[in-house]
Amino acid sequence: MELLRMSKAAKRLGIHPMTLRQWALDGKIPFVWVGRERRFSSVDVENRKRASDFSTSRPRLELLYVRVSGSSGQESFLEAQESELRATSTGEIVKVVKDRGSALKENRPGLNRVLAMVSDGSVTVVRVTHEDRLARFGVSWLKRLFAVYGVTVEVLHPKKLGGRDELLEDFVSLVTTFAGRLYGMRSAENRKRLLAESGQCSDQDRAA
Repeated sequence: MELLRMSKAAKRLGIHPMTLRQWALDGKIPFVWVGRERRFSSVDVENRKRASDFSTSRPRLELLYVRVSGSSGQESFLEAQESELRATSTGEIVKVVKDRGSALKENRPGLNRVLAMVSDGSVTVVRVTHEDRLARFGVSWLKRLFAVYGVTVEVLHPKKLGGRDELLEDFVSLVTTFAGRLYGMRSAENRKRLLAESGQCSDQDRAA
């Protein structure tokens, strides 16, 4: 893998460097900072080029993904996201996938359906209102995975973060997860200790 300067990456894509800069700002292509320069992975550039080539010959098939963190209620938030995505649609809406659960949770039923539809070629574009609807962390990895199948991710509001309440819920979820794992480790250690002590007591009783 090679890290390309903006001018070289833009030349490979056949676009102006300023267009590539805007793509980077909009989250359409991943990049890393090297000093004060943006650099682009040659793998990401090739995936983006392949996706662009696909888009010229494939119809625009949109999957709209909406998510709320609560397990119940918040229907108005789901409807608001869907309405906003429908209003800005420029292709055929194949599916609207609704999900409930923290953005930190990887095994979400809705997200699993999105992955399945991306991999089987049912859609060409996955659209969300905000990037954190897909995931709180690791969105760049999802974009790279989707690009392998010629699917792009479009974020309606690329720079706007989720609400404070949901950030707080994600934080609580994260703490709870680690606390549960730590408690489980301690419980396992306690069980081993009790079993060992029990074995020692039995041996002592038999010796008496």
